[in-house]
Amino acid sequence: MEAVPGEPLLRFEEVSIAFDEGDVLRGISFQVAPGETKVILGESGSGKTVLLKLAAGLLRPQSGRVMVMGHDLTEMSEADLLEFRSRIGFVFQEGALFDSLSVSDNVSFRLDEESAPPEATEARVREALRFVEMEDAYGKFPSELSGGMRRRVSIARALIDQPPIVYYDSPTGGLDPVTSQTIITLILRLRDLNGVTSLLATHRLQDAFGLANFVFDEKSGRVLPIWEEREGWHSRPTNVLVLRDCGVYFQGETQELLKSDDPYLREFLS
Repeated sequence: MEAVPGEPLLRFEEVSIAFDEGDVLRGISFQVAPGETKVILGESGSGKTVLLKLAAGLLRPQSGRVMVMGHDLTEMSEADLLEFRSRIGFVFQEGALFDSLSVSDNVSFRLDEESAPPEATEARVREALRFVEMEDAYGKFPSELSGGMRRRVSIARALIDQPPIVYYDSPTGGLDPVTSQTIITLILRLRDLNGVTSLLATHRLQDAFGLANFVFDEKSGRVLPIWEEREGWHSRPTNVLVLRDCGVYFQGETQELLKSDDPYLREFLS
């Protein structure tokens, strides 16, 4: 499955889903352009993780359409969805690594399923681990790693096939501020060096503003404020979507969110 030129990489059209306890998402519409980072914000239970699972084809909506790379997930067979998921990256909450597998086997899991040649697999695994600065953990097991390290390994696993789009479910949840910044820096590197499109669900406002206000400069290897952009740097749009009461309560740039006089958004920001 390949992206369709000129189309948004991801589009929700009036998507609704409910479980036994009632509606979770109702009439959700938004789109994500190639190269864009869309940050999904909302209180606990607002449907952020459900939205990501819909975008990955792990759940089907009761109504509406979910379009990814120009293809309608709601009409796909399970076999087609399986092939589709091999083209995207997904960083789950808490990393979701296989405890019985080594770090290298966790990262290579998708390649092993595709029966990739062992020599090529090892090279790609090491490259992915090097990107997240975890190559020293190649032969270790998840139980030997800290929470932040496990999260970095899960990012390496997500990017092993160089996907055009990666979904992040609370990638900094439960981590200390320094480790959280390390994870955000990795996401910035993927965006600014590899052009990866991102859909990121979080309850941390710091994540949204970090992605919106900073860039990764390849020449210096440093994270720099957006206002220090230099000649030749391309635009890296980061937009936010706030969920409330099963719907989209706000959608726009972080600066618009900061300037909003809406009482709920002011309370949310505080």
